[in-house]
Amino acid sequence: MNQDELKERVAIEAVKYIKDGMNVGLGTGSTMYYAIRYLSERVKNGLNIKCIPTSEKTAEWARTYNIPLTNFSETHHLDVVIDGADEVGPNFHLLKGGGGALLREKIVANATDQFIVIIDESKYVNQLGKFKLPIEIVPFGYEYTIQLVEALGCKATLRQSNDAIYVTDNQNYIIDCDFGMINNPKQLNNQLISIIRVVETGLFIDMANKILVSQSSSGLVEELNK
Repeated sequence: MNQDELKERVAIEAVKYIKDGMNVGLGTGSTMYYAIRYLSERVKNGLNIKCIPTSEKTAEWARTYNIPLTNFSETHHLDVVIDGADEVGPNFHLLKGGGGALLREKIVANATDQFIVIIDESKYVNQLGKFKLPIEIVPFGYEYTIQLVEALGCKATLRQSNDAIYVTDNQNYIIDCDFGMINNPKQLNNQLISIIRVVETGLFIDMANKILVSQSSSGLVEELNK
């Protein structure tokens, strides 16, 4: 199976956890596109749900496929949140933010007791850090922010898009940081958050409850529970 087929398979399995009457958090990324597409079929067949998207792109997909949306002014708790990850490591710690939506993803994930992460097997790792860690920062004084982050032991690169600085949905910047293998994700997250200019990091510590992993060899989806 190719990677797109793996993404589609795990997305189909994830959507099965969504039940009638639920408030649902919808993550960001290519795997979530498949989840939204299949969720729309269930909505078309009568599934009654309301969803909070983690990015403007996800909201656009949801509207395209006629999935009802809500927001945190209408609901404060989500029954389930489904999202992807760039890496899943030991203890279900996650590295996220490759799609640039890490802040909203973390806000939405924090609003549920059932955070389901959907990945293909290549993203299940023994140690976080091969994928550069995204960090969302305020634009003001970003040059000095990069210096402060690099003092913790990384090489930080300001994310670009179409020859310009990449701007998040929250009007912030993202720096992608190469720390090498991350030995203590929780400690690193706390160190980064203590920098006043850092808005949020792509380290999701103790947040995921269930990991669905699409396996290429068997074509099956493995369910891992914390």
